[in-house]
Amino acid sequence: MKKAFFGAFLAIFLFISSSTTYAAQNQIKVDGVAIATDAKPEMKNKRTMVPLRVMSENLGASVEWSNSEVILAKNNMKVKLTQNSSTAEKNGKKMLLDVKPYTKNNRIYVPLRFIAETFGCNVNYSNFAVTVDTKPLFIDGVQVKALQQEYHMFMGGVVQKINGNAYNETIYNIFAKNIGEKVEAPANYSWSFTIDILGSYYKNVQYDFLDQKGKSLVRFDIYSLISPVPSELSTEYPEILIHDVSKDEWYLFNDTARKSINQLMDTAGKNGFLKIISNTVV
Repeated sequence: MKKAFFGAFLAIFLFISSSTTYAAQNQIKVDGVAIATDAKPEMKNKRTMVPLRVMSENLGASVEWSNSEVILAKNNMKVKLTQNSSTAEKNGKKMLLDVKPYTKNNRIYVPLRFIAETFGCNVNYSNFAVTVDTKPLFIDGVQVKALQQEYHMFMGGVVQKINGNAYNETIYNIFAKNIGEKVEAPANYSWSFTIDILGSYYKNVQYDFLDQKGKSLVRFDIYSLISPVPSELSTEYPEILIHDVSKDEWYLFNDTARKSINQLMDTAGKNGFLKIISNTVV
């Protein structure tokens, strides 16, 4: 009897110890990619706690501060959290957390399952590994596997891909929400600088949303006006245009949206979701 009791106690102790060790020393994977952060996940009250900002960013959510509150936003979802409070707010509805958010080493930690499931992700625990699977992006009923970005420089170019579902969805939504008024195609546009022609446009970058076979489902090319034009022609020659290559249609675009996409690409690179396919810049 004593041996059986001791064996059960030892098994429980080893499970708790190994879970704590996992949380302290290992990383959580999102869509198969280990989250790159110096703030490791940890256990508290038998719940996996993760650094808020890096986790939210990899699920496609933005993070903002408002006084003592943290506001997470993605599409039509808005979540408010307060440090050391077990009450959260999801689209105006109050919810209770198992563990209060807390600060450690200048990082806010939150329950992983709450954050993941709030944004429609699945959390799985297997062999002391924690994986978070995000929902894939579908365009016209076809699943997107990756987002390919190509940008051209004076000598050579760079092609790189993002394979994270959340990044692809967020970037696609930025395009969808910020495409402006439809316009005529400019008279002069290319990868090359042609500054001697009034109203010429330079192709800064192109984005292809690829299916499972690597075929482009939708492609957006972003162009910028090369040289200034007289003020009376400013409406005729807007600074930024976007070309929906799939439909061969041109629209106005804005610099704020372009910068947001660039920021997401940078964040994806820092967190291990971006892979360079080729770099011929010399």
